[in-house]
Amino acid sequence: METVGWILIVLGGAFDLLGCIGLVRLPDVYNRLQAATKCVTLGTIAILLGAALVSGSPSTAAKAIICAAFVMLTSPVGAHALARAAHRTGVELCEETVVDRYKEVDR
Repeated sequence: METVGWILIVLGGAFDLLGCIGLVRLPDVYNRLQAATKCVTLGTIAILLGAALVSGSPSTAAKAIICAAFVMLTSPVGAHALARAAHRTGVELCEETVVDRYKEVDR
């Protein structure tokens, strides 16, 4: 189980790294939020689950699993709130954007 834990930790670190690269490379706030939310949520949860497997302590594993559940619930909700606030305040999409479907339903 320890080997699986270390694999999860390394994969989680790779996803976190990709999310950070997405924050730097992507053109607008909406694409950056997507990269940050998807990659960093998955990466952080993988790291926490890997730490739960590697720790060997039931109390540490329980805390890691509780933290993973908290990240899974709060990260997408926070990203949605930030994207909605950015859209409502008029932050422009990048030039390559074809359609803005949220503009049609946002009131």
